[in-house]
Amino acid sequence: MACRLSELVLECRDPEVLATFWCAVLDHVVLDRPGDGSVEIGPREGFGGVAPTIILSPHPSPEPAKPRLHIDVSPTDRDQDAELERLLGLGARRADVGQTGDESWHVLTDPEGNEFCLLRARIPKT
Repeated sequence: MACRLSELVLECRDPEVLATFWCAVLDHVVLDRPGDGSVEIGPREGFGGVAPTIILSPHPSPEPAKPRLHIDVSPTDRDQDAELERLLGLGARRADVGQTGDESWHVLTDPEGNEFCLLRARIPKT
C-alpha cells in the first residue's frame, strides 16, 4: 500500500480572494467551505481524483519566512508567454528571487505574495 498526495494547505489572510485566484489559474472550482473560514478548491471532477485539492486556510499573519514548498504550474492549452500574460491579468505579480534571466520559468506571486513558478508546457513523451 502507499499514500497519495490528497491536499495542499496554504495559510493565507483571505481564503476567498486566493480561492478565486487559484480557481482561475488552475481551472478549479470551490469544492467545500467547511465553516471554519477555509475554502477547499480542486478539479471539477471533485474529490478523490489524481490531483490534490488545495485548502486555503485562514491565518491572521502567515509566517513571512520563505516557505519550504511552493507550487509550479505549466500551461495546458497555450504557450508560456500567453499563459504569463493571463496570470498577470488575474493578479499575479513577477517576483525577483535572484534569477539570472536565463531560466526557462517565471517566478510569480499570487495576490498575497505566495511564490509560485510558471514552467514551460510539458510535452508528453511519445
